[in-house]
Amino acid sequence: MELTPLIKDKSRLSKFLKDIPNDPGCYLMKDSDDRLLYVGKSKKLRNRVRSYFRGSDELSPRISLMVRQVVDIELIVTDNESEALTLESNLIKSRQPYFNVLLKDDKKYPYICITWGDKYPRIFLTRKRRQRQLKDKYYGPYVDVYLLRQTLFSIKKLFPLRQRRIPLYKDRTCLNYSIGRCPGVCQEEISSEDYKNTLKRVEMIFQGRTDELRTLLEKQMLSFSESLKFEEAGSVRDQLKGIDRLYESQKMIIPDSSVCRDIIALASEENISSIQIFQMRSGKLIGRLGYFSDNNNLCNSQILQKVVENHYSNVDPVEIPAEILVQHKLINTELISDWLSEIKKQKVHIKVPKRSKKAEIIKLVEKNANLELQRIKQSHDKNLLELDDLANILDLAKIPKRIECYDISHIQGSDAVASQVVFIDGIAARQHYRKYKIKSSNIKLGHSDDFESMAEVLTRRFRRWARFKEEGGDLNELSNYESSVLDKDNLNDWPDLVVIDGGKGQLSSVLAALQELNLDQNINLISLAKKKEEIFIPNYKQPLDTEPNQPGMLLLRRLRDEAHRFAITFHRQKRSQRMKRSQLNEIPGLGPQRIKLLLEHFRSIEAIQMASLSELSTTPGLGTSTAVVIRNYFHPDENK
Repeated sequence: MELTPLIKDKSRLSKFLKDIPNDPGCYLMKDSDDRLLYVGKSKKLRNRVRSYFRGSDELSPRISLMVRQVVDIELIVTDNESEALTLESNLIKSRQPYFNVLLKDDKKYPYICITWGDKYPRIFLTRKRRQRQLKDKYYGPYVDVYLLRQTLFSIKKLFPLRQRRIPLYKDRTCLNYSIGRCPGVCQEEISSEDYKNTLKRVEMIFQGRTDELRTLLEKQMLSFSESLKFEEAGSVRDQLKGIDRLYESQKMIIPDSSVCRDIIALASEENISSIQIFQMRSGKLIGRLGYFSDNNNLCNSQILQKVVENHYSNVDPVEIPAEILVQHKLINTELISDWLSEIKKQKVHIKVPKRSKKAEIIKLVEKNANLELQRIKQSHDKNLLELDDLANILDLAKIPKRIECYDISHIQGSDAVASQVVFIDGIAARQHYRKYKIKSSNIKLGHSDDFESMAEVLTRRFRRWARFKEEGGDLNELSNYESSVLDKDNLNDWPDLVVIDGGKGQLSSVLAALQELNLDQNINLISLAKKKEEIFIPNYKQPLDTEPNQPGMLLLRRLRDEAHRFAITFHRQKRSQRMKRSQLNEIPGLGPQRIKLLLEHFRSIEAIQMASLSELSTTPGLGTSTAVVIRNYFHPDENK
């Protein structure tokens, strides 16, 4: 039997609240699908959990939405608050609850990723963290993108590292191996263990352990020299010089430069805060990390404490510095200090400097935080201006927070696909993008119908909302949901505006589809014609009167262009896959399953063509006879 939310089941809620102990511990809030929504900690569980159900007026819109979904709360009692803090951090890190979002990385900031789960790990720059790859290690997000790229480029020159995701050749190394840039991982010229040892040295640079790395390299250089291995000693010497050059322009004068420390400060305005973390190791600035946070009625001390908790729960113990300088005193400084000391196995001091050089450094970090805050606000103000103008153009009752745009892509009906892109608050929310393969049997090579394709896609998109309405759901209440670009799940994906890429024909076909779903009166629907950049709305023959360069039109064009790009990219992928499979389909004895196994194993047609008979024979699912057929197909001259 499916449980109803606690807030609607007064008797079950009352009984549960009475039984909550007043001990320290963690609480785990879950929904009807047993999905973890939120993890929290408290010194007194009874008081904290009860506060969620006293009244929605005291809660933020986001937390209020969460409480309406909670059907069960799991309690874990601990001996003290410090244990609760550690448990909360571990649960958030391992379970990734949907509503545990305070500290957010700016999506424009990149990370350094090391794929430790691979036999020969890669190191690369990325702007997206892969949650499923648990062994991947991330450093960042880094604010100075140019410096980060230069650092990574220099590191790949100093240390022989894997350069490519997929080998260039199947049976031999490439030029990178010949010039010493790569140790030949594609042909396993180096063992996995030795390669990982090299990469561990590189990792020390991003952990701020450059002095430790220098000592290690100096010992190795001396060892090579004593063994008369002068070429190897010279290579290590070059690495030492390179590391010095890497940081020679980043030294900052500060007392006790031998101490490793992080300096954390924030700048707040209205409902948003920008947080900066300067990482200083042995007097050198080795990294500048940037985050921003919704204030959620928290004071600066509470925000800084949450930043410290979130940030240091996601780093290795060796990356925690011996000293952390903060702009304001934390709510529980002693508790946080003991928690970090326990993780690091060494005393960690948290200080609020009021004078001397350290106080000046705090002001410098605060100044950088303020600059980032202004950048965020300028972007927000620009988006707000565009959204407000768009609302005026379309005569909408309120500014559209979530806007969806749809586009169709095909070549004379073949490989027909559609794209759905989403902008939230005027910003592309890529985690909400969707791809559609057109399923209609009428759409095929030589016969295309964009009207029917668009109607099919919108029907599939809103079919479940039609069922929701039939069951008595209130669609008007959904539009009040305070969505966010950083939401980790579509807890509510109802749009405030739907944009169709096309003219009156596409608009009419979609309107007819929505009428069949009985949703045509609930959705704000428009189309944007490509030829003259005109906006059409349902039941009006003439386009709206607009100026090409007014803010609302610029936003619509940006949205339409993104939908077009996304659709074309997906269409090209699908067409490429079909062309690959069609070539393999010509080989006798190869069915869909074996073709799939071949492409998964070799990654490309070119790799299959270059594979030797023994390599083909050892492919999972293929026998020797099939391997011979494949080899003969690509190399018929070998049998002559």
